Amino acid sequence: MEGLTKLIGNISPMELDFECTDLSIWKEALSSYKSRIQSLNKPNLISLDEFYTHDLPSLLRQRNPNPFITTAELSRLMQWKLTRGKLRPRLLNFVSSLDDSSVQSVSQKAFLSLPDISKAISQLTVLKGVGPATASAVLAAYAPETAPFMSDELQRLFVKTILVICGKTTEQI
Repeated sequence: MEGLTKLIGNISPMELDFECTDLSIWKEALSSYKSRIQSLNKPNLISLDEFYTHDLPSLLRQRNPNPFITTAELSRLMQWKLTRGKLRPRLLNFVSSLDDSSVQSVSQKAFLSLPDISKAISQLTVLKGVGPATASAVLAAYAPETAPFMSDELQRLFVKTILVICGKTTEQI
């Protein structure tokens, strides 16, 4: 949660208005993304973020009509994800040791399953070390207009927000 707090500032879950229709507020938030990433002061994060936001989407689109991701690209995506949030080196080890032909085949099926996000995520999560958050990052790199990236931190934030709305604590669920 610390990474997300640094990324969005000191905004409580209840202050995040995802139903906000004021485009200028969303543009302002988006325009501060790079400075927020830089403020995290994490080694390699800026170059990893450049890879995820620019290089990887371009590589994936170049492979149309049958896009796929390679093990090396998936490993770099995992480095990006873990550098932004909670470091879990075992996940990177799992992903880095995956057979490249399996990663390419599984990811190609997942990309071709879009816009069925649930099906695409289910296909990607058969890869060891790839959970729903990583799967969503893979899909978002290829089709951001269809598949949003749901980081682990954002998922926890949503759960906490729902608990606050329902008047419950984590111990009650």
